[in-house]
Amino acid sequence: MTPEVATPPVTKAVIPAAGLGTRFLPVTKSQPKEMLPVVDKPAIQYVVEEALRAGLDDVLVITGRGKRAIEDHFDRNIELEQLLERQGKHELLAELRETTEVGHIHYVRQHEALGLGHAVSMAREHVGEHPFAVMLGDDIMVDDAVLLRRMLDVHAHFGGAVLALLEVPDEQISAYGSVAVQPVEDGVMHVLDIVEKPAPADAPSNLAVIGRYVLPPAIFPAIDATPPGFGGEIQITDAIGRLVAEQPAHGPVHGVVFTAGRYDIGQKLDFLRANLELALARDDLGPGIAQIIQDLAARGRR
Repeated sequence: MTPEVATPPVTKAVIPAAGLGTRFLPVTKSQPKEMLPVVDKPAIQYVVEEALRAGLDDVLVITGRGKRAIEDHFDRNIELEQLLERQGKHELLAELRETTEVGHIHYVRQHEALGLGHAVSMAREHVGEHPFAVMLGDDIMVDDAVLLRRMLDVHAHFGGAVLALLEVPDEQISAYGSVAVQPVEDGVMHVLDIVEKPAPADAPSNLAVIGRYVLPPAIFPAIDATPPGFGGEIQITDAIGRLVAEQPAHGPVHGVVFTAGRYDIGQKLDFLRANLELALARDDLGPGIAQIIQDLAARGRR
């Protein structure tokens, strides 16, 4: 990498969690999609833990109507703690208390679902003039925060914005933002252009922008200047496109390519895959889940 630029360290993470979760109706009628259980933890807890492992202990969650369960999850339940204490369930008590000892968590409500760009803009007062990470609440990374730490390192050296990039099949690129890039070094790309949800024939590449970003404070005026785009919403991709077009005025835009560890909890098949794979990796559940899978496979062959 080139010598480090003068940029303040990133200490804050913003987790947009105001989406309606329509793909999981009817369960998300009364349950936030970010609170759907992945084995025995809600999806958003994986995201918060990832932020902490990367050294980001100041977390702002962007919530919306019907999302109070997220706040309750990270709050203390004194009555339940006392009950577990009386019953001598100390291991379970320790696990429960871990959910309330996850750094400084703050909340702000997005009153109207106007898009991811608008949700990110709700963090303006909290982050001020400092760079910050954005971590989508229904995108979990099970990689010990390797990707996020790498992105923070790239930001520390180059400044500007850093995007997580994943190579996807051509027919899937229309579900994501797509970037045109120039390689900088192994796994690090200079972003030259970005397009939101392009048709496969129009995509600049099959590198998709995935739910992790490190953004400079210049993103806020870029969002202000961004009209509603795809789906009638203010897209964060379009706002980042302004930063790309204005390089190097607000610093460069880079991407870090990764290949594994991501689960899109907003998609039913990926949600089920996450539960299976993460349960298989556990000593207490793995053998039982493996047996269930074997039994189902044998039943299917009959």
